[in-house]
Amino acid sequence: MTDYFLSFLLGIIQGLTEFLPISSSAHLLFPTLIFGTNDLGLSFDIAVHAGTLIAVISYFRLEIIYMLKSISSNDVTLSDYRKLTYMLIIATIPIVAVGLGFSDFIEARIFNISSIAIANLIFAIVLLIVFINRKENVAIFEITLKAALVIGIFQCLALIPGASRSGMAITGAILIGLNLKDASKFAFLLSIPTIAGALVFLLVDLNQINFNYVNMFIGFFVSLFVAFFTIKFFLAFVDRIGMIPFVIYRMILGLVLLLVI
Repeated sequence: MTDYFLSFLLGIIQGLTEFLPISSSAHLLFPTLIFGTNDLGLSFDIAVHAGTLIAVISYFRLEIIYMLKSISSNDVTLSDYRKLTYMLIIATIPIVAVGLGFSDFIEARIFNISSIAIANLIFAIVLLIVFINRKENVAIFEITLKAALVIGIFQCLALIPGASRSGMAITGAILIGLNLKDASKFAFLLSIPTIAGALVFLLVDLNQINFNYVNMFIGFFVSLFVAFFTIKFFLAFVDRIGMIPFVIYRMILGLVLLLVI
């Protein structure tokens, strides 16, 4: 497999799995397991993360404009967006604190295929239990400080490879009473500071990066395009399809990974 095709494939995987509750780390194992491919390096990671970040900002551009306006003015008509902005900031704090506090542990990458598979299974079951017992009695603009912290704490679990960042944020949002669409929307908006923070973390080692601009270009635009339409279609259909298909898929995925090691 050429690096160009691998860049295209990984861009698709990153674009899909960043926002679907199915674990990006588990899926990114498959090119190596099936084709024995090599790591495309830190520069490629930066490119695909940047692609997914631009995708979510582009999709929620109107909401972001309203939120920015809400915190720069006293317009009462924007009070809901002002509150939403503050709740997103609060929900981001836990993962920043944990990420900084355990940065050495995260960089050590002690996780393997087996642990990723097991995490995938465990957190799929957690999502299933929360989904089955959901209340759906809170709107996105009604999220409280306590609820935002709960979502943020759940998102911290995504630092465990196999957990899924969007999956954990959606799980926390459903737990506090959001309906599926609002839970997904809040999780996607929460991804903006989270992905941006991950990019900053990656850019710390900028002087050690060997840039392959063609691979970066492919990965960036493929992940951007795929991520944008993943968000669009997931939000359109999540109320109808629910979480059960994703739970079943993740359980099968975890079992497959355990069988191939």
